This record gives sequence, C-alpha cells and structure tokens, in this order.
Amino acid sequence: MSKYKLHPVSAIINCAKALKDSLIPIVIIVVANGFNFSLNFRDERFFQSMIPLIILSAIILFSFFNGIIKWWTFTYWFEDNELRVQHGLFIKKKRFIPYDRIQSLNYKEGIFHRIFGLVQVSVETAGNKSGKAEAELTAITREAADFIENETKKIKIAQHVVEGEELQATRLIHKMSPKDLVVLATTSNSIGVVLAGVLAVVSQFSEFIPYDWIYEEMAQLLRFGFLLIVILAIFGLLIAWLVSVVITFINYYNFEVSEENERLIITRGLLEKKRITIPLNRVQAIKIVENPFRQIFGLAAVIVESAGGGFGGEKDKTVVLFPLISRKKMAQPLQQLFPHFDLNLEEAIRPPKRARPYFYRIDFVWLVPLMAALSYFFFPYGMLSLLLIIPVLLLGLWQFKTARFKISSEQITIMYRTISRVTFIAEKRRIQIAEQQQNYFQKRKSVASAKIVVMSGATGASAKAYHMDEQCIDELMRWYER
Repeated sequence: MSKYKLHPVSAIINCAKALKDSLIPIVIIVVANGFNFSLNFRDERFFQSMIPLIILSAIILFSFFNGIIKWWTFTYWFEDNELRVQHGLFIKKKRFIPYDRIQSLNYKEGIFHRIFGLVQVSVETAGNKSGKAEAELTAITREAADFIENETKKIKIAQHVVEGEELQATRLIHKMSPKDLVVLATTSNSIGVVLAGVLAVVSQFSEFIPYDWIYEEMAQLLRFGFLLIVILAIFGLLIAWLVSVVITFINYYNFEVSEENERLIITRGLLEKKRITIPLNRVQAIKIVENPFRQIFGLAAVIVESAGGGFGGEKDKTVVLFPLISRKKMAQPLQQLFPHFDLNLEEAIRPPKRARPYFYRIDFVWLVPLMAALSYFFFPYGMLSLLLIIPVLLLGLWQFKTARFKISSEQITIMYRTISRVTFIAEKRRIQIAEQQQNYFQKRKSVASAKIVVMSGATGASAKAYHMDEQCIDELMRWYER
C-alpha cells in the first residue's frame, strides 16, 4: 500500500485561500491605521503604529504556516476499494470513501494547476446534502485523478453487469459555439456585479476619497452642460459593460454539456477550467430564464436546481446547464436529459382580470413617498419623478400577462416575471413545501397566491404563482396533498 502526498503547489494554493479569507480584516487594519506605519524607532508613534503591523504580520504568517501544515499532513491512498484520506497535525482525521459511494468527481484547474499540469478534485458521494465535498484533493497529478475516476467506473460497470443494465456511452448534449459565446457575453447581466464590486471597493476607501474636490469638479462640469455629464456616465457604463463581457467570456469559454451513465458533465473556463458532475437523480427542478433583451431574440438560459448544495466549491450556487440557447432548439436537449418533463404550457391557468391591479399596486407603497420627497425637495425638477408611474404600470401589466401555472399528474410548471421571465418546472415528489398565501385585499377579490419550494443549496429554490383565482390555488393545494 502506497500513500501519496499532494503536490507542493497545494501549500501555495492553501496560503492564497487563507489570505483571501483574511482579506477583509487585513483591509480593515490597513485602512483604520490610515496607511501610517512609522518605522522610525525614535518616533513617538512607533509603538502605536507597530500594533496593527504586528497583527497584520501575524495574520499573514498564520496563513503561510497553516497552508504548509495542511500540505505536509495531508495524505491519501487507495485500499480495499476505498479512497482514504488523512490530515491534521495535532488532531488527525481520517475519511474512508468507498468507490461505489462516489457519485461525482468535480475538477478545477486554476492558473497554478495548469502551470504544473495538476488538477483539484472534489469528491461527492451519494446522500451528501451538506453542500461540501466529502474530500478535496487540492493539487494532484492528472494521472492520480484519472486513477480515481477509472476505479470508480470499474465499480459502476460491475454494478451494471450484476443488475443486467447496459452502460451508456458518453454523448454530447450541447456545445456552445463561438458565436453563442459572444452573444452570451454581450447580453449577460454581469455589469451589475461589476458595478457592485466597484462600489464595494470605493466604500472601503471612502475615507481617502476627496469628495469635496469631486463635488467642485462636478459643479464645474455642470456649467458646460448636462450633455457632458450624460456622456461621462455612458462612458463609465460602457467600461463596466466591457469588463463584464470579458469576465463572462473567460468563465464560459469552451462550454460543453454531456451525459454519461445518468450523470450530467459540464466543462467550462479559459483561465480556470472546471468540470462539474451532477447525477440526474439529484436534479430537483429546472429554470428557464429569459431577460427582456434575450427574449426579443428568442434566447434563454437554463439552470438546474440540484439537491446537495453547490458543486466544485461553488456552495449555494445553482448550476447553469445552458448559459444561452435558442428556445426553438431548447426542447430537444431537455427532452433527452429529462424525458419525464412536459415543456408544453398550453392550457395553463392565468390570473383573472380582477387580479391585474395587484401586480403593480404594491409598488406604489414605496413609489408614492419617493415621488413626494423628490417633488418637495427638488421642485420643480423633482416633479419629473411622476413619470415613474408609467414604467411601474407597464411592468405590472407585463408581469400580469406573463403569470401562469400548469399542473399535470406529477408535474407543476410556474411562469412568472420580475424583470426576466422565469419558467420553473418541478415534479410533485421533489416539492418540499407548498404554501397558499392570501392577504386581506386578495381575499376581498377571491384571489390568492401559491409558493412551492424544492431542495437546492442551503435555503432551497422557490417559485410563486402570483394573484391567481382562489379556486385554482385551492386545486393546486389539493393536487399537492394527493
């Protein structure tokens, strides 16, 4: 029996992870001290400035030694048809994972991995609902990863032979073309993430930003006209959009979906390659998401809600099955993977006309005070805020026309809209909670809503049928009870 250690580069990766987790306290220490570290022993501020520097050094050293200790103590070996893992310095932990319990192996290749020809392997087992991998081999050779996968396949083959089943060859379900990748990148919603990241960085260093100077410069710019401000704002948004395009392109480069022995295998990534494996029996629901721009061109994204949390280190994240696909071409691959799902929404139940005001009435709870405040403090230009009523009414009407649901013997399909149109499809046996909701105002008009929840991540995934006829919601609840 031979025991194996992780590649030494795993120590660097562990240090980088620890420093990343400690980034917020490090930034707080540096910012709180105002970057004023005095190295002059005779300076009266020397000892005072050294305290945060000592704390900062301690965090960095702890991260460094912790990464080395994790690498030094981690060993794995193969014995009695099991993958065995041992780690820990003072408290040694062992974990034995039988090959036949291994349900999926998720691969990740970061920059450090690719330099040395290594791979990170996350081992998922049947029945694991914690969202964490049973074992994570931070950096091993591709040969070692292939050995684990081959041994797992041997056990699966033996099980299929005993049960008299035929093994399924790997088949490609969907591959994103370069054209699709460009469309995906240019129509993604990542611009919001980029702007949120910029705001987060700005908030951390707000103490050092010369707001007075910026205000004076903006006042000077306003003298040249409103048009210049608009041009600068558009330029900033354009830069954020270009950054989001690059991020999306890198994340979804060479995206492929294939199926092998009742498992989905998803590979993607340019700088950091990932391979995620999802057993089909863990899929709880699928979501078809169409943002308004993509809806115009008949494009959609398909998301898988799966039990057991995230995969490949992406805890509490849903897995994107098809980042971008034509609705006309979507039915065939979905039927291949989920033949029991009915994608037809004909004869779906829609909300009654009397429910239409409920789709925009709640928005006026926050809209009316906002318009009143803007009109009062910024009169007369604040009166332009009254124009907000138009998009709110139009969005509510759009939501009203989108809303519907359909139940069959073993499936429910719910379509709704916030901004993007979402179609949520789930089997009855996968539903964890079905809840009827009705407030006082809905009861007056015999209208109610229903919410369903399926297992996914830490909190579950949900969908809601908004403001439907009360009798239809009662029928939905009886369907679920039966």
